[in-house]
Amino acid sequence: MTVFKKIVFFGTLLTVLSVIGYMSYVYYVPYSEGIRSGELIKISHKGYFVKTWEGEISQGISGAQIFKFSVLDNDKPIIDSLKSLQGKFVKVEYVERLRTFFWWGDTRYFVTKVEKETSPYFNNGE
Repeated sequence: MTVFKKIVFFGTLLTVLSVIGYMSYVYYVPYSEGIRSGELIKISHKGYFVKTWEGEISQGISGAQIFKFSVLDNDKPIIDSLKSLQGKFVKVEYVERLRTFFWWGDTRYFVTKVEKETSPYFNNGE
């Protein structure tokens, strides 16, 4: 191998390993984790080339505070639960990532669990 070929080979190898390391860090190391609750007002599958699942929860009686989140495509049970709980009061557990990529979703918040919750505003449990 000539010196030039070695430089190109090791440069390419270093670049590929750096990209893999960065993406692994962003995916596996959460920035924060938490729980939020509110009325599920939106769940949609949107995008031109890459479709992602996005949702919104209203966290106040007036809808003044909106929590926007994404759901990874491989979380089918969560997507189905969110679809069935549309318009209901829910509690979601989420992971906030350092950043996102266009094929994951629009937000850095990714829902990992969803449950129906009793509304503190109404006594009928809706």
